[in-house]
Amino acid sequence: MAYAIKIKVRYRDSLRSNVISLPGIFTQSGLLISHLRYLSNKFRRSESWREKAVHSVVLLLKFIAANESRFVRTVDMLSAFSYALIEGTIDFETYEDPSGLFWSPRRIDDARSILSHVTKYTDWLAEQPLHDSIRANPFRKADSDECKLNWCAYYNRRSQVFLNHLISNGDGISNSFIREVRVPSSPVLLQEEVKRFAEESIDSLLKDGFVLAGVSPDAPSYMRMDYKSQAVTLLQHYGGLRKCECFHLYKCDIAFNKKLDCAVVYVFHPSDGKSPDERYRTRREYLAREFNLRPRTEYPKSERLHLGWKAPLLTDRRGCFRVIFFPAQKAKEFLLAWANYIKYQRVPPPPGEEHPYAFTNCHGHPETVKNYQRLHSLAVKRIGLTPKKSYGTTEHGHRHSYGYRLGIHGFDAVYIQKAMHHKSPKSALVYTQPSDEDVFRIMREIE
Repeated sequence: MAYAIKIKVRYRDSLRSNVISLPGIFTQSGLLISHLRYLSNKFRRSESWREKAVHSVVLLLKFIAANESRFVRTVDMLSAFSYALIEGTIDFETYEDPSGLFWSPRRIDDARSILSHVTKYTDWLAEQPLHDSIRANPFRKADSDECKLNWCAYYNRRSQVFLNHLISNGDGISNSFIREVRVPSSPVLLQEEVKRFAEESIDSLLKDGFVLAGVSPDAPSYMRMDYKSQAVTLLQHYGGLRKCECFHLYKCDIAFNKKLDCAVVYVFHPSDGKSPDERYRTRREYLAREFNLRPRTEYPKSERLHLGWKAPLLTDRRGCFRVIFFPAQKAKEFLLAWANYIKYQRVPPPPGEEHPYAFTNCHGHPETVKNYQRLHSLAVKRIGLTPKKSYGTTEHGHRHSYGYRLGIHGFDAVYIQKAMHHKSPKSALVYTQPSDEDVFRIMREIE
């Protein structure tokens, strides 16, 4: 019986000496070695990217198994696969599915992502020795309209690239061709309104929400307050950090500036950032040599130490960026929460399990995003709100509040880009454009 399942694999190829953990695909014919080589070749990509790449190929293998001997040409099979992703495989008049897959229709963006992962893998495979050099999803000559759209997309991408004047004009030759199998474009969304944490509720969250469970309200504040969650939330709400960036911080990344009388915080790239120990060049080497650890981005999602990284714009040659608090006096408020956390509540790593990370759990191990999400959710409920993304009451709503606050105080997109460490000013437009509520309010004032 044909099948394809995802498994954990410890893999070492001929190009590197160390063993790496990868998600693998196991079929009735054994392990799909070529896809492991492909993932190893793209190892600097994120864990989420690898998971999506595996998921996409698993879906393709299941589709092939369910439609065995139905297609003569590979391109026809891939085209039918794309239709199955978009339209599903169920006949909703008879509720039957001859393939036995019973796939529901997927969103256009999801189908496009899956087909893209399959295409990139098969392109890579076609270029390998001892493999058929014919691409599964070949290029064809674009018609006039398709060619114009390709050129528009090309120049739009090029305009966003730093030092774009160094790009050769020959890079656009491929715009005369398109893929044989494509997913239709999704509906255009100008800019989705961001859902931000309400400013009128942040003080209540910090003072009344982040309290330690089971502690009497009459206990001293150092025994009752959850200083760790306060500090992390201040970094997001007034420093604009993503939640994953907070937990990549080392203790030494947070310092006291005597001249400014406030905290100075730097966020380093988790693997390529400068090591705090001069004996080592990078944080990857520092973690390996001093603690027998890897950067948290390189652990599988199933492991507690895994942590994402959104590739922010780095502004320091040491491989980092500085947190810019706004309003600036909030850096002092963060410093107070951080100092209280270090003094009263931070649990040091247990002997033999040392690590450099700033925030720890109750056992002294590096804190996880999942646990912080749990604590944040409980705090939101304590102040009478419902933790929900559409309400802006989840953790990411704090970063949106930071960007929106910059926008309403007159910062333009370039300044917001710098403060929020986006790679393009366009990413900041969502914080400067008026919301629906802003438009309704102005209309009511005019009336």
